[in-house]
Amino acid sequence: MATSRYEPVAEIGVGAYGTVYKALPNGGGAGGGLPISAVREVALLRRQEAFEHPNVTKVTLVFEHVDQDLRTYLDKAPPPGLPVETIKDLMRQFPRGLDFLHANCIVHRDLKPENILVTSGGTVKLANFGLTRIYSYQMALTPVVVTLRYRAPEVLLQSTYATPVDMWSVGCIFAEMFRRKPVFRGNSEADQLGKIFDLIPEDDWPRDVSLPRGAFPRGPRPVQSVDPELEESGAQLLLEMLSFNPHKRISAFRVLQHPYLHKAEGDAE
Repeated sequence: MATSRYEPVAEIGVGAYGTVYKALPNGGGAGGGLPISAVREVALLRRQEAFEHPNVTKVTLVFEHVDQDLRTYLDKAPPPGLPVETIKDLMRQFPRGLDFLHANCIVHRDLKPENILVTSGGTVKLANFGLTRIYSYQMALTPVVVTLRYRAPEVLLQSTYATPVDMWSVGCIFAEMFRRKPVFRGNSEADQLGKIFDLIPEDDWPRDVSLPRGAFPRGPRPVQSVDPELEESGAQLLLEMLSFNPHKRISAFRVLQHPYLHKAEGDAE
């Protein structure tokens, strides 16, 4: 899509893979996000270090524009935070988008509140696909992905990984919607693992890592300590998303079927 069809009106931000502008179509109409992107988005050229060259066509991606992300949405919520039913509504939406990606063999690899958009009507949109990859289970993927506080144990331990890394991030975001702050607030990879073990009991220690289990503390707190409003079925859903073993971690499809998301507040457990 030619950039001549759009008129940039404001710079929204600069990321690792390009600059994002708010733009309006020439001749009027709804605005969109206009990433002036790198050739990294083109599979055949993405190993190329230079993002621009006079003899290489630039790639421009045009997205719909959404005014706020989930981080802003949470920050704007009055004390004591989002109502439980609003959290459930959000949790019925962005895992649906994630299930679509995973069904098409796509792993997002950078889910966090800043990369989940919320429209004025409350519709959730997944965004920022700069680290997204089409994968197979035999494919080697880089270990330095996902913002630290949303990073799954298998990535922290530099083990193999696939779509379950996204589900760990969903669990972290789910807890954060109750707490209004990250559930694991480590300052380094080792510290992050320590914070995880403080809350989550590991099932199986991975075989393909060099660190022994004894290098980290034991004795997790009850997962209900995340927030007193997190009822038993919600705590169970959280534990299924934050399963240490990625093979036992709940999928996005199964999250959408979970009873917690379909039980009205106040119903008996």
